[in-house]
Amino acid sequence: MNVLLDHFPEFIDGFIGTVSITVVSTVIALVLGIVVAGFRVSPVPPLRWFGTAWVTLLRNTPLTLLFLVAMFIVPEILFPGMSAFVLGSLALGFYTSAFICEAVRSGINTVPLGQAEAARSLGMTFSQTLRLIVLPQATRTVLPPLSSILIALTKNSAIAGAFSVTELFGWQTLMSEQGYAIAGIFVWVAAAYLVVTFTISGIFRLLERRMEVAR
Repeated sequence: MNVLLDHFPEFIDGFIGTVSITVVSTVIALVLGIVVAGFRVSPVPPLRWFGTAWVTLLRNTPLTLLFLVAMFIVPEILFPGMSAFVLGSLALGFYTSAFICEAVRSGINTVPLGQAEAARSLGMTFSQTLRLIVLPQATRTVLPPLSSILIALTKNSAIAGAFSVTELFGWQTLMSEQGYAIAGIFVWVAAAYLVVTFTISGIFRLLERRMEVAR
């Protein structure tokens, strides 16, 4: 208990850091994932090729390697001076977007083809059909896998602590260096991650209940 009481401000900073990078990365991943999923089912071949390349590259690249590229190569070539928090959020968001893309694409494929054909017969464009007809119906199917993906994103955020981003893993490292028992440190870190992941699970359970089909 002493490890928490003696360093409670640092623990709170780490917890807020974990929540912050999770939220920012989630927004990035959702926006990119939905857009790339639209590319994957687009009737335009170059967009489909781009979507396929995006998913293939990011899903098969280790997340640690993406963090290394984001932290040490991107600032040198593109954005010098960008904060470690932003770079870490981008690396985590880009990586997770590939998994969200495939979850959304699977949900799109569950919508009957006749829905899209009916929309086209009414003169709707592809983007209108996707936004107004297909995605709203696919959402119910997509919610369960999205919950698992975002919980995985929360746990993956621990990697950011190794790159000078303030979060729970960084607090754990600091406490370990000060000689506190590793078991006690991990108990508090695990409890903090459980709070975040249970919150995500609760939000998605609420959304699923609100969108479930009455039987």
